[in-house]
Amino acid sequence: MKKDILWQPSDDFKSNSGLSHYINWLAKEKKLVFRDYDELWNWSTIKFQDFWLTILEYFNVNYEGTFDSVITGSFMWQMKWFEGIRLSYAQHIFRNATTDHPALIFANEQGNYTEISWKELKSKVASFASHLRSVGVKPGETVVAFMPNIPEATIAFLAVNSVGAVWSSASPDFGVDSIVSRFAQINPKVLIAVDGYHYNGKAFDKTETVAAILENLPGVEELIIFKYLDKNGKIENIGNYTDFEDCISNKDADLEFEMVPFNHPIWVLYSSGTTGLPKAITHSVGGCLIEHLKYLTFHNDVKPGERFFWFSTTGWMMWNFVQASFLAGATIVIYDGSPAYPDIDVVWSFAEKAQINHFGTSAPFITACMKAGINPKEKFNLSSLRSLSSTGSPLPPEGFKWVYNNVKSDIWLVSMSGGTDVCTAFVGGNPLLDVLKGEIQCRALGASVYSFDNEGNEVYDEVGEMVITKPMPSMPIYFWNDRNNERYIKSYFSHFPYIWRHGDWIEISSESKGLTILGRSDATLNRQGIRIGTAEIYRAVDMIDEVRDCLIVNLELKNGDHFMPLFVVMKEGFSLTDQIVTSIKMKLRSEYSPRHIPDEIIQVHDIPYTLSGKKMEEPVKKILLGMNIDNILKRDSIRNPQSLSFFIDFAGKVKS
Repeated sequence: MKKDILWQPSDDFKSNSGLSHYINWLAKEKKLVFRDYDELWNWSTIKFQDFWLTILEYFNVNYEGTFDSVITGSFMWQMKWFEGIRLSYAQHIFRNATTDHPALIFANEQGNYTEISWKELKSKVASFASHLRSVGVKPGETVVAFMPNIPEATIAFLAVNSVGAVWSSASPDFGVDSIVSRFAQINPKVLIAVDGYHYNGKAFDKTETVAAILENLPGVEELIIFKYLDKNGKIENIGNYTDFEDCISNKDADLEFEMVPFNHPIWVLYSSGTTGLPKAITHSVGGCLIEHLKYLTFHNDVKPGERFFWFSTTGWMMWNFVQASFLAGATIVIYDGSPAYPDIDVVWSFAEKAQINHFGTSAPFITACMKAGINPKEKFNLSSLRSLSSTGSPLPPEGFKWVYNNVKSDIWLVSMSGGTDVCTAFVGGNPLLDVLKGEIQCRALGASVYSFDNEGNEVYDEVGEMVITKPMPSMPIYFWNDRNNERYIKSYFSHFPYIWRHGDWIEISSESKGLTILGRSDATLNRQGIRIGTAEIYRAVDMIDEVRDCLIVNLELKNGDHFMPLFVVMKEGFSLTDQIVTSIKMKLRSEYSPRHIPDEIIQVHDIPYTLSGKKMEEPVKKILLGMNIDNILKRDSIRNPQSLSFFIDFAGKVKS
């Protein structure tokens, strides 16, 4: 079935894109000419060493030393890139410093709005880096932050990176156990924290949490506190600390950059930690640098001076991705608070005020806007908006259509997917291609993405496992404290030997080479031998106006039977009636097949989500199969742990 074309790039849009500039450069400097994007992509994955070498050259990456080969090592989990050279991520950010536009724009739900110049940012980063050096922080040592998405977090990260130390951060809505299970793995030398934060119109004091975290991190030698909640400093629960403001007040400090090996760790990100100890996923300075230069410039088409925003917290890899937009010369735009306080229009209002050019969000936020019936283009001036990006979970076709009908008819909609595992996207936007309803535009350059069936055969126009068959420089260099790479290999390489299995169901069009992601393959719905992606169920249920949210699992019972319940949260003022149940079943049947119809539809008050905003299908499945909840998840890694009560009780019904 031919998909609707929702947007087509103009000739000017294409010719002025970063991707076109790179293609022209390849033709002029390397005598490499490609008929279309697919041919370019093939070259970038087959001749991937040549491709990444051109990225180093095209972006004029500044480094010291020499290298003999692009990669060394036999397997993906062993490979080293550009061994022999040293560089700095932060240095490449500050080479874009200018007086032409601000470095950073910040707002929060208290109504604060701030623009920070490159001069101010440089001064504060230099001062903070000088303080870190004064307390003995050395390259390779770890510095962790318990902070919301505020300018001080950006300042701290850039300072940590400039001294060659390793960064790791978490949002202040995390609980003590969740924080300790992450940070204790990497033995931080410095802890940077806030005294509290605001969310949804409420203030949350976190001083006792900070004190408890500190007590469980015996290696911390320096505690730095930013008084975000209480400017008067009622923080007696914390004990001895250094005031963040004192760390950024040295106006005489010079900004210096520690040059570190290409494969030196830049930061540690974490898996959700809902089902065990979070994986401490460690990336390299050089790998992230060249991947981010490539992706932001070619696939998000970010240009110097443009304003790049993504709604995120410091606990989601998209926060790191926002910092990466500095590399493209962008002004980064950040917001701290609830995206729905005082109402769901707040972020669209911010887009108008900050004159955002690239607006990033999650698929659930777009779905929530769609269900709320809002029409941002009628209320706000979004003339500056050039692209809208979505990630976090599959964006349904109706979400695509809503954007064009309600945000902007001529906007470039970029649906993308990647993850914490690589701190980038494998698949996403392309300024040279049409946007088709419900379809991700392309596989990113250098990302050898395919769909495999169970036997490891490449398939098109049918659902398969998403795999990456060639190494990428931003793949983890290791998991921290992972002996012999045991967890690393088990996480990605146990299903198809020597090939990265990402854990998503994916379908690649043989015609357009566009992609559709149908949810996590580890939350598979297997009905009578047919694999069903959860995204298909969610898409159909999202069309039912009375339903606010839903979650589905398929349970394989001991007697060989299957039980597939669908849990729904109704909009305020509605309850689950027989008529609505019938509507849901009819929609699933008409949109997909009889196999998509659940065995039972059950109303619940809430759906459990991780702190990074992902539905918890797999943990719910394990609970309903009778597994001990204390053995399968950590409650403080859940955004709304009270939502689990229903499923714990319902597990008894499943057992009987």
